[in-house]
Amino acid sequence: MKKFLSILLLSLFALQVNATGVIVLEGHYQGKNLYVQNPFAENGVGFCTFEVTINGEVTTDEVNSSAFEIDFSIRQLKIGDPVIVKIKHKDDCNPKVLNPEVLKPKSTFEIVSMKVSKDGNFDWTSKGETGKLTYIVEQFRWNKWIKVGEVDGNGNAAESNYKFKVTPHSGENKFRVKQVDYSGKPRYSSASRYLSTLSEITFSPKKAKTDVMFTDQTLFEVYDSYGNIVKKGFGNKVNISNLKKGIYYLNYDNKTDTFVKK
Repeated sequence: MKKFLSILLLSLFALQVNATGVIVLEGHYQGKNLYVQNPFAENGVGFCTFEVTINGEVTTDEVNSSAFEIDFSIRQLKIGDPVIVKIKHKDDCNPKVLNPEVLKPKSTFEIVSMKVSKDGNFDWTSKGETGKLTYIVEQFRWNKWIKVGEVDGNGNAAESNYKFKVTPHSGENKFRVKQVDYSGKPRYSSASRYLSTLSEITFSPKKAKTDVMFTDQTLFEVYDSYGNIVKKGFGNKVNISNLKKGIYYLNYDNKTDTFVKK
């Protein structure tokens, strides 16, 4: 029985010694190294981290110190290359990566060309992307930029072509794209202008009970007197039967007006 207990205790001790944790960071190489804060193991024997791998290969970085650098420069990586970093550490402690954001893609696109065709296709060519980020397509309507859609970026440094179907209004149109990276700050392209030959849209009646009618299909927004949006969509009419009586603000085509719900 004593022998059995001794074996059991030795097995539990071995499991405790061999217990490890792994911190995994995935992203794309952006030309900067990672820095790691590396505490002592709780048992006081050695430092927390014992191995670091980059894309499956063990690094030669010196991890036996209170802080160390994960050096990507000797890996012959190109900007934008995918990277998986694994930091293996003892289970009773936790190293801290001080700058994990350096593996997150930045918005670095450069616009080569932009245009809007008569059939409503918004085309742009960009280059210099260093990671996959979504392009947000915006249109200038009603004295503000509004989001009209999204297109996934390729993340390529070479030129990439993109296309998005837009809905122009009468008169001069402006479209642009933006990206938001890990910093949370949007990065915009310049605006692409397009002069539409569409006829100006009007609506009636100014006082209505059930529907407000447009002379053609259009994007629209309806706001109450407190500035709350109560309707939005695309079509040749707005059903207002469920709205309370009062004055409402109507955005449509490229202008803003008011109507009264009776």
